[in-house]
Amino acid sequence: MDDLARHNRDRWDALARAGVSFAQSMLDLDADAARRLVDPYGILGDVRGKEVLCLASGGGQQSVAFALLGARATVLDLSDEQLDRDRAAAAHYGVTIDVVQGDMRDLSRFADGRFDVVWHAYSINFVPEALPVLREAARVLAPGGYYRIEFANPFVFEVDERSWTGDGYLLRRPYVDGAEMEDTTWVIARENGTTFQVEGPREFRHLLSSVVNGMVAQGFVLLGLWEAESPDPNAAPGTWDHFAVVAPPFLTIWAVLRPDALRRLTENATEGIRRAERGGPRGRHDGL
Repeated sequence: MDDLARHNRDRWDALARAGVSFAQSMLDLDADAARRLVDPYGILGDVRGKEVLCLASGGGQQSVAFALLGARATVLDLSDEQLDRDRAAAAHYGVTIDVVQGDMRDLSRFADGRFDVVWHAYSINFVPEALPVLREAARVLAPGGYYRIEFANPFVFEVDERSWTGDGYLLRRPYVDGAEMEDTTWVIARENGTTFQVEGPREFRHLLSSVVNGMVAQGFVLLGLWEAESPDPNAAPGTWDHFAVVAPPFLTIWAVLRPDALRRLTENATEGIRRAERGGPRGRHDGL
């Protein structure tokens, strides 16, 4: 475990103890609610008997949802506090899950093609490079398997409700891949409406092109991209919900691993370029 992993583990342990939403176990799920949580667009279908990796996804939420749907769920996370919530949630429901402490950048404990689904929670922004994580996710996923990833909207990275100027939300930093967030403070609300602050993990911007191109390079075929929606379209300016109306803070991509399709498209494109260079007729896939 390197210095970054140790730091972020400690910060996530603290956030979990502080009760952030990512650490609040879901203890009232039925099958329908579990399906809405992990498969809101109906992409996965029946997951009974499927091997599912909940990647950097501790907190007692997705792992038990998949288990309730009949999947064989494994959850990997840096934070022991987060994983304790998975264990407690599994005991609450009487389901079995595999709980693994580890770094999403190194999945060497898992064999190639081990999983049918990799469900990647909001976490890739806690490492400075997306590609090593995407490469590992593709390696442990079986061909034809599904990958779901959520990440920070890079266009408004490091902007939040505190950036309200009275007229809008101020963008002030260059659009640079791998840029580290300056202010890592998390503001957490208590039940009585007051707030307190906890230092969060180190966090980094990943450009949309870095994530999408990195996925394509691993053989992923993108099925769709979705923006997070604010729960309150009429929220007051200067609040988190209003910021989310103006600028969706999170993006989610669903994809299927099809390295064979990538090879065919690459071969067709290469052959088309060669024909064009020779002045020959263009094929129907030329220019892809």
